[in-house]
Amino acid sequence: MAELKTKKTRDSVAAFIAKVEDPGARRDCATLKAIMEDVTKEKAAMWGTSIVGFGTYHYKYASGQEGDWPFVAFSPRKKSLTLYITPGFAEYEALLGKLGKHSTGKTCLYVTSLDDVHLPTLKTLVRKSVKEMKRIVKERTKQA
Repeated sequence: MAELKTKKTRDSVAAFIAKVEDPGARRDCATLKAIMEDVTKEKAAMWGTSIVGFGTYHYKYASGQEGDWPFVAFSPRKKSLTLYITPGFAEYEALLGKLGKHSTGKTCLYVTSLDDVHLPTLKTLVRKSVKEMKRIVKERTKQA
């Protein structure tokens, strides 16, 4: 089985954010870091070369693939900021309706700028998703 490429590293989050070229995106990264540290009560850590993550949980799929991943994370990409909201968005439609300009993938939230979103709603979304993911991990641990 292939080894996962994205793993937690000891690289500096501050240095990574400082290297973000666009000043608005750099400011947004600093804001997201503060929000996610506040919600998770975890220090930011680099995952691979471009993801800033908070907290860690272990997963194992039926296929046998397993690894570690942060409870919540973000990455500044060329077109948008990508926020990794692990449990997905099925239970958060009402919050997403209040969030502002965004798009979603299965577990990713994409925003062009934090200026386009309602930050208190974003913070609530992050808080609820982390709480749900911790509940899921705890339940899986009981079943193991």
